[in-house]
Order: sequence, then C-alpha cells, then structure tokens
Amino acid sequence: MADESNRTAFLELQGRMIDISAKLKQVQNQLRGKEGEKKRAFLTLEELRQVSDDTNTYKSIGRTFVLEPKSFLMNELQGKLQDSETAIASLTTSRDYLEKQRAEVETNLRELLSQDPGLARQIMSMTVM
Repeated sequence: MADESNRTAFLELQGRMIDISAKLKQVQNQLRGKEGEKKRAFLTLEELRQVSDDTNTYKSIGRTFVLEPKSFLMNELQGKLQDSETAIASLTTSRDYLEKQRAEVETNLRELLSQDPGLARQIMSMTVM
C-alpha cells in the first residue's frame, strides 16, 4: 500500500515538474523576445534623436513605408520601450516564482526517492523510449 502511494506521489510530482518546466521555458522565451523588442526600440529612438526635426521619417507597415512626423515616431517608440520594461518586470517575477516552484518539486522528489529506495531502483530500471 505504501509502495503504491509513493508511486502515485512520484507520478504526480513528475507531472508537476514537466508542467512547471514547460511554463518556465515559455516565460524565458517571452522574456527574450521582450528584451529584443526593448533593445530595438531603444536603438531606433537613439538614432531618431540624432536626426533633425525637419527630416522626413517613415514608419514601416508591412512592406509599405508611411511618412510620419518625427515626434509621432518618437512617442510611439517611447511607449514601446515602457511597455517592454513593464512586461520584462512582470515576466521576471513569473520566472522567479516558477524557478522556486521547480526547486520545491525537485526537493520533494529527492525526499520521496530517499524515503523509498525500492521506488528509486524501480524508476532507474525503467527504459526511456
């Protein structure tokens, strides 16, 4: 009976570990994307600051370029920069939370396997397909 309950607990922890790892990977990918978006907005904003106010500036929309005032483009880029910073802060918090959850599940798995050496041997003898 105890062996079956340990096996059930292991399978549950294994499922949680897989779920948390997938979510963590997704958050890390989103974080990388937002950091790239922030960097592009920052670099474009820096280049626009060097351009005189009377210079024609164009915004890319798909394969088309539309003439826009410099002030409009700068405001839009500053908004993107702020949005990216907010998203990065939120995603960093999520990443930290998921990493703590993963560490907790790892600790629980280690404890479970150290309490039941038979289960650990049984898991080690399984083959991965």
